[in-house]
Amino acid sequence: MTKKRKMIQFGAGRIGRSFLGQLFSLSGYEVVFVDINKEIVNKINRKKEYRIIIKQNNVSDQTILISNIRAIETVNTEAVIQEIVEADILCTAVGKDALKNIIPLIARGLSSREKKAGNSTVDIIIAENMRHVSRYFFSELKRNLPEEFPLDQFVGLIETSIGKMVPIITEKESKVDPLVILAEPYNQLIVDRKSFKNPIPLLPELLAVDNIQAYVDRKLFIHNFGHAATAYLGYQYQPDFKYIYEPLQEKKIYNSVRNTMLQSAQALNKAYPDDLKMSDLQIHIDDLLTRFQNKALGDTLYRVGRDLYRKLDKSERIIGPIIMAEQNHIYWDEFNKIFLAALQFKARDEYGQLFPADKKFIEKELPLGIEHILRSVSHIDFSNKIEANVFRKLTKYSSYQSIF
Repeated sequence: MTKKRKMIQFGAGRIGRSFLGQLFSLSGYEVVFVDINKEIVNKINRKKEYRIIIKQNNVSDQTILISNIRAIETVNTEAVIQEIVEADILCTAVGKDALKNIIPLIARGLSSREKKAGNSTVDIIIAENMRHVSRYFFSELKRNLPEEFPLDQFVGLIETSIGKMVPIITEKESKVDPLVILAEPYNQLIVDRKSFKNPIPLLPELLAVDNIQAYVDRKLFIHNFGHAATAYLGYQYQPDFKYIYEPLQEKKIYNSVRNTMLQSAQALNKAYPDDLKMSDLQIHIDDLLTRFQNKALGDTLYRVGRDLYRKLDKSERIIGPIIMAEQNHIYWDEFNKIFLAALQFKARDEYGQLFPADKKFIEKELPLGIEHILRSVSHIDFSNKIEANVFRKLTKYSSYQSIF
């Protein structure tokens, strides 16, 4: 009897369930979710399935039923460790801030696996919206594993570029079905071909590339940047806008967002000329702008624009492409507008509340001005000539005036 393949999915949130859980489950894997949310864990174990509803303009909703699943609470460490010992592959989709909390647990599982299974190598697909995440993962594993652990030989750390858009479920929808996920049809999983220790999984729409950094940067500096630009310019233009498609119906905003994405594409093409052709990037941009206008998805300005502390960091979607453009001598006048609009972003959730970290940003950082924000939130390095130039150019703006 053939042994069923098993994937351990750390994070049973929107990406974990709508994307990775879907791809592996439909490809014949048993999917074991590991999550901190006891309620979600219990519901998965009780129902043994969940629905993904695919939303698309002018197309009837499609429902995908995901089964062959179970879940374990993160605090049940011994059970999680045993699952790691027996797994064929691991995946994470927990968010940047939570990674540091799960890596020690993964390290314990890897240590136990190495002792019990000998040379049974294992790959970890890291589905986090974070540049150079494999380096961070490696250093944290190294810190939590025995000194003699053969990390380089035993574990593959697979960076990804995740472009799937999954909106927040409203309370009303959640009450009807707490496990339901709404998602767009896009399903491509881009992975780092060179980092696998085992054969690459045979999953539909998996694309293995040799230069994953080019695609991680494309995701952050075109997709995420264009998406955020839509939210920030949209809120500045009309604070009553709720959905992300609404600003793009205004020609002025649409053109500004598209020009922003094109300027970023020019910088990416200069940085990765062999991987990201300008003609391909232009096609990608127009496809994204169509996807951003998916009314059926109901994605909000709040979800897309929130979390300013993270999104204004220099490794992220606003300052990151500015630095790359400056480094590659690309004119970036459109980027100024997005930076200034981000500082004015105050979109609220369905209960009329600001994202908690954004409330802190608005009260603590914003009154201290642009120079302070670039130093303390964006973490500009003044010993770096390029970053110092970016600081100088951005601080020419002394107020948060509207661009409209």
